[in-house]
Amino acid sequence: MSTDISDPGHGHSPAAWIAVVIMLVAFSIGTVAFFFAVEWLVWASAVLLVLGAIVGWALAKAGYGVGGARVPAVEH
Repeated sequence: MSTDISDPGHGHSPAAWIAVVIMLVAFSIGTVAFFFAVEWLVWASAVLLVLGAIVGWALAKAGYGVGGARVPAVEH
């Protein structure tokens, strides 16, 4: 088997995990708010969803992304 293939990491980083958790919470809140017709909360969850993506990007730029300076390398 060749080991020349570069593995991008598949998002196994603190930045990815935090971004996904924030976005999952936002999506869940938005779904429940939509069901109960709480319009302001639907929009607030949409803002939180975008904020989750921004937080993930900012953490990746700060070194917490895949291959970042602040993430210990893990050998598989």
